[in-house]
Amino acid sequence: MSIFKKKASCHETVSVAASGARKVALVGNPNVGKSVLFNALTGAYVTVSNYPGTSVEVARGNAVIDGVQYEVIDTPGMYSILPITEEERVAREILLNERPHLVIHVLDARNLERMLPMTLQLIEAELPLVLVVNIMDEAARLGLEIDIPELSRRLGIPVIGAATAKKVGLSEIRAAIASVHPVTAPVPRYAPELEEDLAEITELLRGEYILSRKAMALLLLQGDTEVAELVAKLEGDRYGTLEACVREKRFKRRDSFHLDLSLERKAIVQKVLDGTFRVPAVRPVTWSERLSRLTLRPITGVPLLIVVLYYGLYKFVGEFGAGTLVDLLEGKVFEEWFNPWITGVVNNLIPWEIIRELFVGEYGVITLGMRYAVGIILPIVATFFLFFSMLEDSGYFPRLALLVDRIFKKVGLTGRAVIPMVLGFGCDTMATMVTRTLETVRERVIATLLLALAIPCSAQLGVILALLSKAPGALAVWLGCLLLIFLLVGLLAARVLPGETPMFYMELPPMRLPQWSNVLTKTVSRMQWYFMEILPLFIVASVLLWLGKITHFFEKMVDAMTPVMGALGLPKETAVSFIFGFFRRDYGAAGLYDLQTKGILNPRQLTVAAVTLTLFIPCVAQFLIMKKERGWKVSLSIGLFVSTFAFGSGWVLNQVLLATGIL
Repeated sequence: MSIFKKKASCHETVSVAASGARKVALVGNPNVGKSVLFNALTGAYVTVSNYPGTSVEVARGNAVIDGVQYEVIDTPGMYSILPITEEERVAREILLNERPHLVIHVLDARNLERMLPMTLQLIEAELPLVLVVNIMDEAARLGLEIDIPELSRRLGIPVIGAATAKKVGLSEIRAAIASVHPVTAPVPRYAPELEEDLAEITELLRGEYILSRKAMALLLLQGDTEVAELVAKLEGDRYGTLEACVREKRFKRRDSFHLDLSLERKAIVQKVLDGTFRVPAVRPVTWSERLSRLTLRPITGVPLLIVVLYYGLYKFVGEFGAGTLVDLLEGKVFEEWFNPWITGVVNNLIPWEIIRELFVGEYGVITLGMRYAVGIILPIVATFFLFFSMLEDSGYFPRLALLVDRIFKKVGLTGRAVIPMVLGFGCDTMATMVTRTLETVRERVIATLLLALAIPCSAQLGVILALLSKAPGALAVWLGCLLLIFLLVGLLAARVLPGETPMFYMELPPMRLPQWSNVLTKTVSRMQWYFMEILPLFIVASVLLWLGKITHFFEKMVDAMTPVMGALGLPKETAVSFIFGFFRRDYGAAGLYDLQTKGILNPRQLTVAAVTLTLFIPCVAQFLIMKKERGWKVSLSIGLFVSTFAFGSGWVLNQVLLATGIL
């Protein structure tokens, strides 16, 4: 796979996409406002996340500036052009393989010193560059002063001060895009000895590359395997001499090359900032910083987390979403009004009972599929995504990641994995995709396993919270079982799977009050995505269940599962919920809701069924994504393990509850 292609001449000022539009790539660290700028330039919506790790999918949009059409590309967060994570690899692929007309490096004004080394790398690579110093408003509140014109003069590239969330600096950015021309910024120079080594390597480079030869030489010295493969391909027979030269230089610098290079870049940045970046003698401490510190310390962070979960998940999603709203929609609207009305209409219009059953029967598309999807699942999903979007916009998730990092390391993960885990409470399918942002394959497999096993999706969670909260102690038993299984399986997986747990580093964005417009836009966008996905599946599931009923296959499946249900201490009817759960976990939870409202399950049976169903096999959509991300072998192994483990856990729990009489 080639990521570096033939380099354009510096006079070849315009790179034109296949569609004819010029390309503008937005790059930079996570949480610096790239997605906000993307939305402002294109007018399109892409999820604007106040935490790293969700932008692994590249967003593209169109913008017309001064009558010229541009394709704007929002790349995942990257810290360097030497990639370490999957996100950085994706960003570099886009940056270099797409041959952009302009690269806009967006950085955080409050972290100028730490982020400018990447600007130096982009200058060094001789890419067409504009620097956007974003979040200037919050920097000003901290008393930071930045001399933008002087910074531009010293770097030799256009520099724009902006606060894109408040639409400050957008006109200047558009003007910079429209008037971009080849930049001849002075390339940073390192210590003489390093410059001599780089000169020796660049002398041996004969191929043509998108990056400058100095940047290529540095990447070779840093051991970039993808660059080495490309160079070997382009240099052909000359590569042996070049490789020997690079190997000799790397051996000479084997002790501390990366540290030395980092210190050299830091020294260059300090020289650039001397006199252009001023910090107040006494830095004011804002309320968001105080709150941030409280969320990071275990002694205050854990109680805060419990408060957030109690009021956010239990009270808002569980009681209000799955209780009040579901009672209104499912109990009143569907059961008392809509279903009787539509049943009468269909009975009058369709004379064949078998066809009437398809629409308004026990497993009818309308009376079951639509009722589950709209009456039960939709209110729960809506309240969860609203709560999730508020937390996301507040900047709480990265702090949660740091808080749980020590525990997650015990199960072979890092705090970074908290993001797919929390996303899993919204939708495990989406969360399984996000596991690709984890650093190692081992982490991704463990996270995928735990998502498939012990993380209920929002709809399933909401229904179960509503069901179990009516039985004293049941909710605590369910929660304790899931937590125990999460830790137990994670610990075992961490011991069985080979490999080390990587180091954890995460950007901390500022904590701020959520912007309602942003929260509502994200909630509506996610609901549209979720609803568009689940409604067809509910209809398909209803049709399959109807087919199963008329062919008596469904009854045979229920009969086949009856011994298993009996071993779990559950009535025969519970098998229906597990069959529903095969199609979607939330579908199964909705089936459980029906059984509970009919009074078929006592508190013990309800708890056993809820635990088993929560651990039960991933839904069809999640399984397909698992297969796509991890392959057939891993996904089938996880599917078999999860199914077996779920029923085994249900059996053990039932025996414990019978023996102790807790429920």
